[in-house]
Amino acid sequence: MNCVYGPAPSRRLGQSLGVDPVPFKTCNYNCVYCQLGRTTPLTNERKEYVPCDEILAQLGHAIAESGSGAVDYVTIVGEGEPLLYAKLGRLIREARKLTNLPLAVITNGSLMFLPEVRDDLVEADVVIPSLDAADQETFRRINRPWPRLKVADIIDGLATFRKVFRAELWIEVMLIRDLNDTESALSELAWALDRIRPDQLHLNVPVRPPAEEWVVGADEEGLIRAMAILGQVASVVPPDGGELVLRPDAQPVEAVLDIIARHPLRERDLIAALEGGWPRRVGRILAILAAQPGARRRLYRGEAFWTCTDGDHSASIP
Repeated sequence: MNCVYGPAPSRRLGQSLGVDPVPFKTCNYNCVYCQLGRTTPLTNERKEYVPCDEILAQLGHAIAESGSGAVDYVTIVGEGEPLLYAKLGRLIREARKLTNLPLAVITNGSLMFLPEVRDDLVEADVVIPSLDAADQETFRRINRPWPRLKVADIIDGLATFRKVFRAELWIEVMLIRDLNDTESALSELAWALDRIRPDQLHLNVPVRPPAEEWVVGADEEGLIRAMAILGQVASVVPPDGGELVLRPDAQPVEAVLDIIARHPLRERDLIAALEGGWPRRVGRILAILAAQPGARRRLYRGEAFWTCTDGDHSASIP
C-alpha cells in the first residue's frame, strides 16, 4: 500500500505531504458530505492496518525526494480515519525524527474520548478535528457514525485534550444547509466550542462532490449566522487555498491518480498544474487519465472535478 502522497495543496496547510495509515474508506463515520463517497461498511476497530515501519520508510524516501521549500507540513490524513490506526503515537514520534517540518493530524475526532488516543496526539504540532454538530440527532444525520459513538463523549474528549495539548488545536465545521446552519444547531455548537477552546475555528462548505447528491452547503445567510454565533466563543478563520504542484520528474498520470485517491481535484487546478510541467501534453495526459479505472471526471455545481469514485447517490434525504 502506498501510504505517502503529494505534496498536495491544502486549503489550510499549504503544500502538504500526506501520510495515509489506513486503507480506503476505513472509517467510523459515513458523512453525507464526504468527498470519497459512502463508507461501506463502517468500522470502529483500532489496529495496525499497515506496518508502521513500512509507512516510515515511505515517508523518509518522500522527504528525501522533496526539494527544499516544496513542503509546508507533513499531514497524517487520507482515505479514512487516522485515529483508527493503532500505532498512531509511534508514527507521529518517529516521523518527527525524520524531518523538522511541522506535523499535522486531520481527524474526525471521534475517538478523542479514549485516553490512549489523546496520548497518541500530544506530540503533533497541529491537530484538526471536525465537529459538525453538538447534539446527537444532528450528529447522526450529518456524520452517520458507528452506532455506539456519542457526540457528548467526543466533546468531553476534545475538552480534556485541550487541557493537556500545548500546540495548535483547530476545529473544522462543515456547514450543511438546513442541518447545522440553523440558529439552534449553531447555539449547541457554540456551547461545545466554549468548552473546548480551540485556537482556530474553520467554517467550511462542501466544495467537492459529496457522498450524497442532495447535500448543499450553507448559503451566505447561513455563513453569516454561523460567524455571528460561533465567533462569540472562537476565532473564525476561513481556510486558505493551496496551489497544486506536480514535480517535473513525476509520472503525471500516476501522480494524479495518487492524489485523487485521497481527494478530488478541480479540473482547472489540474490543468494549470499540468501546463506548468507538461504544456504540450495536457490533452494527452487527460485522455490517458480518463481511460484509467481509478479515475472519473464528474460535474458538481457546474464545475468539473477528477475523482476516484462516481459515488452512489440513490439515498433519500434524511
